[in-house]
Amino acid sequence: MAKLLPSAAAPHRVFLRTMGGLLTLIVLIKLAGFFAWNDDIGVTRILKLVTRLGMTAAVIGAYSLIIRRGAVDSFRWRNSPVPLLYGAYLALGLASLLWSRNPGYSFLQWMMDMESLVFAYYFVKCFLLLKEFFPDSQVRFYHVLGNAVFVILLVFLVGALVAPDVFYRLTHGGEEARLGGYLMNPNELGMLCVVGIACLMFDLQRHHRTGFTVVKIGLLLLALVLTGSRSSLVGFVLVLFFHIRQAGNPRIKWAANAAVLLGVVALVPLLFIKQGGLEEVLSMTGRLPFWHALLTEALPREPLLGYGFMRISYGEYFQSVHTYAAQMAHNTFIQVLLNLGLVGFTIAMLQLGCTIRAFVQQADPQVRLLGAGLLIPILINSFTEFGIFGMTNYGILFYQFLIFFGSLHYHARLSPGEQQWLHRRRPELALAVA
Repeated sequence: MAKLLPSAAAPHRVFLRTMGGLLTLIVLIKLAGFFAWNDDIGVTRILKLVTRLGMTAAVIGAYSLIIRRGAVDSFRWRNSPVPLLYGAYLALGLASLLWSRNPGYSFLQWMMDMESLVFAYYFVKCFLLLKEFFPDSQVRFYHVLGNAVFVILLVFLVGALVAPDVFYRLTHGGEEARLGGYLMNPNELGMLCVVGIACLMFDLQRHHRTGFTVVKIGLLLLALVLTGSRSSLVGFVLVLFFHIRQAGNPRIKWAANAAVLLGVVALVPLLFIKQGGLEEVLSMTGRLPFWHALLTEALPREPLLGYGFMRISYGEYFQSVHTYAAQMAHNTFIQVLLNLGLVGFTIAMLQLGCTIRAFVQQADPQVRLLGAGLLIPILINSFTEFGIFGMTNYGILFYQFLIFFGSLHYHARLSPGEQQWLHRRRPELALAVA
């Protein structure tokens, strides 16, 4: 097994700072591409198309810059069921075009999932290469993603002050205003807040600009409260709990646990009781009757292979006698059950189980904590919104990040050609053969 030993990294400082800023900008624009920034649906579609495809091309370019700087693309798969089962899920989705009543819509959704998968693949490989070939690099995945999320939510917080009609959505008969407006579903925005907090918590632990990091986390927490997302609040508490468990000082653990408890007591009346009362909470904001109708009326018609990728009915919408009409299930697990049937549901659940297992078995506690910090909010969100197997959203992108972090690893045994490339491009690196 070959091992790369760094002798100097100082000449690359400017490159690394540039790369950190570039990757932050790329994922920032990528995430912004999921928002509806314009009332005109045609303009919105063009913006989404340009930003998503453009940033996928940009991250491939960033990856090429790292390679040209002297890195070697030598990766191997581990936890192979994770990518294989996800590939089987997408393959079945592609095959479902044969029985989908709207193959054009199904194919569009499938293509967007594939495009984000390509983006996630190269984005993750950028960080793995930087870690391997630039050990002194301060470019961290959690730092880049956390800062990108912070900038987006800062736009929403400022927008809520200067243009509340745009950045707030009125619900419950106009009694409640939720941050997000019609630019982004408030529950999805709340999930994004939790992902940002989970990432920035790592900066707090390594004492990276502590004061500014605390401010960023505080503003994201404020945005989370303003979204009124109860599910995301639960996700935040669980993420905070996992981070607290990593604290070495027992007093810090006790104090943090007490703070979490007091915070929950203060926020429950605001989010759980004020917005519709206990009856609304128990009915999952009216979703339970809809899910019951899907499982008892829609599923029996197409139990094995479903209605086609991202479709829950023969028509464009499903509506029962006693439920509202909707194009999606508002639950990613019921969604995959309806659009790909029991076959697709089995594949998806096996894939999810393998992904969780991959992170549980990680030797690096920081990687395990990163997995929990991303997986918890997107899984909780998956029970009530688009989710990781639902219609295109950035929760899918985050899940794809986890797929590659859990299954890709750098393979240090280089071929003779790769060794020559390394010595030519990075003469300050010595190749030691164990």
